[in-house]
Amino acid sequence: MKENINTNIDDDVKDDLIDAFELVKKLVRKSEGRSRAGLMLGLQELGASLNGFIGAYYPVSSNIIVMNKTPIRRINETYPKLIKPYSTHILLHEYIHSLGIIDETITRQKTYEISREHFGEEHLVTKFSRNMEQFFPFLVYPFYGWFPQSEVPIELIKGFDKSSINNYIA
Repeated sequence: MKENINTNIDDDVKDDLIDAFELVKKLVRKSEGRSRAGLMLGLQELGASLNGFIGAYYPVSSNIIVMNKTPIRRINETYPKLIKPYSTHILLHEYIHSLGIIDETITRQKTYEISREHFGEEHLVTKFSRNMEQFFPFLVYPFYGWFPQSEVPIELIKGFDKSSINNYIA
């Protein structure tokens, strides 16, 4: 069954992504004493299925984090209050990769530890880092998943990593 999917992401959601990233940078600096500047955020339609999905990826040695539009859009349709905790979790995970921690197991553990330290065990951000599968009904489409039919470009988000930009540069 082919579904017609609107692949646009609202500007309010994009603003939430920017705000989540600013929070992520503060939390990581506080916990790890490390940071980096000059990252970009891209949104790309990567699809999702009931078996799982890629929430985001960080191409090693790059300056971009690319988030999958599909779960963001699905959350916005089913349970919009999950947008901020989901995006905080995903951006925290990818930001840790951008700091040079490439091993997925170590990155997942760091993501969980930082989430628990700053949000507590029962906060949604920590719950995402502990077991994302419990949220799959809000993250994936129920009709055997959905994947784009062709290669999809990356949409860059303006204003991302805004605290790293000096006013005289912008």
